[in-house]
Amino acid sequence: MPAESPAAVAVTPDQLAALDALPESGAWDVAGRRLRVTNLGKVLFPGRAGEPPVTKREFLRYTAWIAPVLLPYLRGRALNMHRYPDGAGAGGFWQKELPAHAPDWLPRWDNPEADPGESRTYLVVEEPAALVWAANFGALEWHPWTSRVDAPHCPTYALIDLDPGGTTSWADLLVLARLHRTAFEHLGVAARPKVTGRRGIQIWVPVATGPSFAETRAWVERLSRTVGAVTPELVSWKWQRSDRGGRARLDYTQNAINKTLVAPYSPRPAAGAPVSAPIDWAELDDPGLRPDGFGLRDMPRRLAERGDLFRDVLRPDQQLPPLG
Repeated sequence: MPAESPAAVAVTPDQLAALDALPESGAWDVAGRRLRVTNLGKVLFPGRAGEPPVTKREFLRYTAWIAPVLLPYLRGRALNMHRYPDGAGAGGFWQKELPAHAPDWLPRWDNPEADPGESRTYLVVEEPAALVWAANFGALEWHPWTSRVDAPHCPTYALIDLDPGGTTSWADLLVLARLHRTAFEHLGVAARPKVTGRRGIQIWVPVATGPSFAETRAWVERLSRTVGAVTPELVSWKWQRSDRGGRARLDYTQNAINKTLVAPYSPRPAAGAPVSAPIDWAELDDPGLRPDGFGLRDMPRRLAERGDLFRDVLRPDQQLPPLG
């Protein structure tokens, strides 16, 4: 990609300082684009105990800062946006269709298989400013497809969602995550975990383009049922949450076209803007780990100290081994 292309333009400290200096609304030059940003003093996330709330200005600043790190996980993929225009304290809704008023420079994809009335034109984040536009549009959560727009029926990740039930403790969920860790070590499969920013843990497994969603879903189901058999008292396979008796679900059904899990580094709509943060496998043994323990304000130090712990999911060559 040419060095002068917008996707290769970094977000500089001077550009972040320019955002800090803007009044309530204004024009902001960021990563090669000029954006109109508005309502910068609006509270989007309530504060955690003893902390101030997170304003739209701070959220846009984080988005611009994290965008170059996040871009490899978004590029070439349709983005489902979870919008909260009035902030995390109000109701949110899914926005998949790129609105007609979106600027012409935004990268996009038209889904040729969209039925009448379904979302057809999706945002594709190919450059940092596109993600900043989405954030200014009220998208507090970012959910990229697990397949690319050039091969929408071929996932590049297999997904495991450890979804806690009403009586699932954090200790219980860690047991299930560690069992998956052991399974991947035994299989020699590269996989990366992240906390969800809410109550759960997700595991992403990179997959070379080729298998269908049905194949990755079947593989994940077999793996998770093997894990679940070790601790049947913790796991339910019932579809309805009300039928699970409070137990966790090892959800393999997210392995389907246009079903998404929240992106790494995306904020979640809760106090303090908790982030769905990649973790190292060894951190599952850290007694201080919490599923919502990394807020938006914690990420600069964490990335400086640990780097991007999710990079392994970008490897393009991994074949899923058969499960006996």
